[in-house]
Amino acid sequence: MPEYRAHFDFDISFANGGGLAGTGFRLDLPTADATEDQIARLLVAHLGLALVDEVSLRGLRVVEEPHRGSRGVEAVDAATSARRVVDLSHPIRAGLVTYPGLPAPTITPHLTREDSRARYAPGTEFAMDVIHMIGNTGTYLDSPFHRYADGRDLAGLDLSSLVGLRAEVFHLEDAWDASRRGIRSATLADRDVRGAAVLLHTGWDRWFGRPEYGVGAPFLTGEAAQWLIDAGAVLVGIDSLNIDDTESGGERPAHSLLLGAGVHVVEHLANLGELPPRGARFTAAPPAVEGFGTFPVRAFAEIPA
Repeated sequence: MPEYRAHFDFDISFANGGGLAGTGFRLDLPTADATEDQIARLLVAHLGLALVDEVSLRGLRVVEEPHRGSRGVEAVDAATSARRVVDLSHPIRAGLVTYPGLPAPTITPHLTREDSRARYAPGTEFAMDVIHMIGNTGTYLDSPFHRYADGRDLAGLDLSSLVGLRAEVFHLEDAWDASRRGIRSATLADRDVRGAAVLLHTGWDRWFGRPEYGVGAPFLTGEAAQWLIDAGAVLVGIDSLNIDDTESGGERPAHSLLLGAGVHVVEHLANLGELPPRGARFTAAPPAVEGFGTFPVRAFAEIPA
């Protein structure tokens, strides 16, 4: 792969007074299309400077040239090459049907870009919109308060139980059929799930947003939920309509058991087929809303490169 360096002169001023100048400077770049602002930040990182006010680059040229070990670009390379991020969330849009019978979100303008032009300086405009939606929209997380009045609400959740969790992914798209939709503990018993996010890949997300999504969906049985609790799982996610069987009446054993034990539930995940069975890190953090039990999340997994 070709490598690139920037050639330039520079002037740096400091917020607490003084300055620094250099001529004929060369700096490793992560890519050939790095912007002038990015190069300026790399320069500051390479020199290890603090309290920088302004950086001015002169005579900037980017040339194909082997790297020489600039410190700033090493950090950028490590940050971008050490992992791959997989989005596990369904996008939310106006009119989206997540769960049949629940209201779809509506999005309306509070301040349009056109109207904002009269409020701000020339060339400056903003859009401010209002979204009205039920918490059970898109890919969302259930907190204990969703099921129990005295359970923790979204604002009471410990972030350490939502961020960077070791993921145990069970690829089950070929392990069930319409006559046996429930995922049982025996299917999960070959893994150590203590402290992990257990992610159930059924492939049902292929129907998301379509009528087929609401009928015959796979789910987690109550006895499997209890097994996961006893085994020490901290979060359980599924790419299906619900963690429970919504076609068997009003009982919700998986919700009741998991949330009663403080185990978070994430429903309507997507793209779980892109994850390895082990080795990924899972994150699904909702906003800290007091007195609220369910809210959409931007769920994602980080996979070592």
